[in-house]
Amino acid sequence: MAALEHGRNGWPAALDTFGVNLLWHPSLSEATGDEATAAFNRIFAGHTPLHALVVEGAVLRGPNGSGRFNMLGGTGRSMLNWIVGLAPLADYVVAVGSCAAFGGVPAAPPNPTDASGLQYLDTAPGGVLDATFRSRKGLPVVNIAGCAPHPAWIMETLAALALGKLAAADLDFYGRPKFYADHLAHHGCARNEFYEFKASAESLSERGCMMEHLGCKATQAVGDCNQRAWNGGGSCTHGGFACIACTSPGFETAQNYLETAKFAGIPVGLPLDMPKAWFVALAALSKSATPRRVRANAAADHVVIPPAGGGGKRRI
Repeated sequence: MAALEHGRNGWPAALDTFGVNLLWHPSLSEATGDEATAAFNRIFAGHTPLHALVVEGAVLRGPNGSGRFNMLGGTGRSMLNWIVGLAPLADYVVAVGSCAAFGGVPAAPPNPTDASGLQYLDTAPGGVLDATFRSRKGLPVVNIAGCAPHPAWIMETLAALALGKLAAADLDFYGRPKFYADHLAHHGCARNEFYEFKASAESLSERGCMMEHLGCKATQAVGDCNQRAWNGGGSCTHGGFACIACTSPGFETAQNYLETAKFAGIPVGLPLDMPKAWFVALAALSKSATPRRVRANAAADHVVIPPAGGGGKRRI
């Protein structure tokens, strides 16, 4: 849980650029114990304005709604209690990560701790703050979903809030900022040529598309993951791993992340907005037209056949 206010002299420098002061964060702040509690009490007393309450991780509501499975050390109060108390005082409430947004892995069945997201439990509206909650500025919880979310998604969302540039219309159905949620992880994937020809990898070391056999959900998962570098470069699919749709509620209930669930030989999860009959017809046509180069490279861990050179004389 982190608390933010407008100000100069904030930390880190990226927040300071937008006039945001980091009041407290359990890992980034020097303040601990009584100092941290005092910062919260100043908010309750109205002495310190709370621009944004930022929560990371699922909120544990158990046992029996007490929240005592997760206490804020030294305060005698649960994290659930602190969050419920601070949220109505915040201009904005932000959930960072799919656990804070939807419950994530801690909320997977059987969920013995009664873990929940702030405003969703899986796909069901209503969580710690219920479905009708609106912050002081009139927004529902802003869900920066992802496991983990891209660092730039976090910074860009906080910057937009600080500048007053994020409205309800800028959030999708699940409260995710549209600047990244209006994209698919599939967009920009380095394996897209293999996808277009339905030239599929059958083991993780191969270069082909991982949708058909290896559980990749990039065509169904929101996020611009393959359009911006992660910490300097790369993405899940770029690194040879299937997309598990971690920006979506319910991703944690997958039975096998490395195998595509199928019915009658057809993947259960199809690209968004594509009727099954269309996909089957397109896949058959694409496979019939697959170039030998693409088919050979899809089943290898390196380029076996490079693209053919253009016709005519070579120019240097």
